[in-house]
Amino acid sequence: MRKSFTLVQSHLDPTTVFFLGDLFDGGREWMPSGVANSDTRWRRYGEDYWLKEYKRFGNIFFKDWLRRGFEGYHANHHRKLVASLPGNHDLGLGNGIRLPVRKRFNAFLGEGNRIDVVGNHTFVSLDTVSLSAKGQPDPATGRQGAVDGEGSNREIWGPVDDFLASINETKIRAMGRAIRHQNSRIENSLLFHQILDIKDPLITKSVHTAFTPQVDLPSILLTHVPLYRAAGTPCGPLREHLPPSTSPDAETGDYLSSDPQNAIKVEAGIQYQNVLTPEISNEIIERVGDVAFVFSGDDHDYCDVVHRGYTNPRGGGGIREITVKSFSWAMGVRKPGFLMLSLWNPLDKKDQAQASPSGNGASTLQTHLCLLPDQLSIFIRYAVLFSFTLLALLLHALFPANSRGQKVASEDYTTPSLLPQYHFSSISSAKPKPDTPPSSPLQQQQQQQ
Repeated sequence: MRKSFTLVQSHLDPTTVFFLGDLFDGGREWMPSGVANSDTRWRRYGEDYWLKEYKRFGNIFFKDWLRRGFEGYHANHHRKLVASLPGNHDLGLGNGIRLPVRKRFNAFLGEGNRIDVVGNHTFVSLDTVSLSAKGQPDPATGRQGAVDGEGSNREIWGPVDDFLASINETKIRAMGRAIRHQNSRIENSLLFHQILDIKDPLITKSVHTAFTPQVDLPSILLTHVPLYRAAGTPCGPLREHLPPSTSPDAETGDYLSSDPQNAIKVEAGIQYQNVLTPEISNEIIERVGDVAFVFSGDDHDYCDVVHRGYTNPRGGGGIREITVKSFSWAMGVRKPGFLMLSLWNPLDKKDQAQASPSGNGASTLQTHLCLLPDQLSIFIRYAVLFSFTLLALLLHALFPANSRGQKVASEDYTTPSLLPQYHFSSISSAKPKPDTPPSSPLQQQQQQQ
C-alpha cells in the first residue's frame, strides 16, 4: 500500500485525499487503557497494539504525504488529507460502539463529522456508524435510541444529530472562509473605533457583519455505510466480485433493474450493517440538503447506483452514489483500487457559479475508477518461479554430476601437462618415476660424451 500510495502521488498529484473509514482491521476490539474487553479473544490486544497500528498507518500514508507537501509545486499550495471518517471496524456499529474507543479515534484522527470545501464543492463527512444507534433499542434498558433522557443511548448518536441540526450554518461559514481565501479577502470586516453613548441607538446594532456567500456550492456526502437501496439493486459492470448476470440492453444500454448477484446484500449482523436503514437515509438527505453526490465505503468492492427516490437539485433524475473500492488487496478483492475525482466549479468576481461548458450543472464533478495491480497474482507468480528454481537446482544437483563424471572418465589425457605426472605400472613398483620432457639435441650430445 505504501508503494501504491507513493505512485498515486507522483503520477496523479492529488491535492486532496479522503479516506472513507475502516482504517484499522480491529480498532473496535483494541480497547484503550483502563477499559475491559468482554471478549476474551481480544484481551491481549490493547492500547499499545492500537498505537502500533496507528504508527504503521501513518508510515504508509501520512509520512510521504507530508514530505511531498514541502517539495516543488506543493510547497506553496494547500493540500489536505482527511482520515477522520470512522468505519465499523474502527469504532463498531450503533449500540456496539464504546465511547472511549471513539474518543481515542477522534483524538488521533479528528472529528468524524466535518465539512471541507474543496474545488468549490462542499464535502460533508458524516459518522453514520454512530448515527445508526438512533432507533436501535438500548441493550441495557430496552428503550428506543431516538428517545432522549436518562437511560437512552443518545450519547452515541447525539453528536451526529447535533451536527446535522446546525449543518446549514456550518456550511455557510465553511463556504465563506473558502471563498475569502480564494479571493484573498480579509477574514473579518474592518471595524472602526468609535465612542458611543449608552443610550445611542447604534449601540444596539451588531458591529460585526458576517460574510455570507451568495452561492450555494454543491454538497457531496461522505459516509462509511452506504445509503439504503432496495434488495437486488445492481451495482453495475465495474463490480469485481459478481458482475452483472446478463448483458445490457442493446437499445438503452441499461442492465436489469433487479440483479441480486450484482448487488450489495441488504443485511446486518454483529457490528456490521451493509446499508443504512431507510429512516436514517431519508433523514440524512433531508437535513444535509442540496446533495449532488454520495460516496461510501464498507463493502470493499465497487458499486454505482442512482437513488431515484431522492431529488437531485442539480438535475440528473436522482442522487448518484458510488461505493469506493478498498485500497488494500487483503480485503477480499483481487484488484484493489481508488476513485479519482475531478472537480470543476469556477466562480466569477461576484461569487456566482459560472455556467459549465455543457450547460449541465452535474458536470462539475467527474469520477474515474483506478485499479491497482493484482497483488495476489504477483505473489502466485513469485511462488511458481521460486518453485521452478528449486526444482531446477535439485535436478542439477542430482543428474548432471553423474553425466559429468562419465565424460571426464572417457577423456584421453594425451595432452602434455605442465606439471609432473606419475604413472604406476604395477602394484609392485617401488618408486614412481616422474615423466621427463623430451631431451633437446644439446642435452643428447652431452649424454653421448
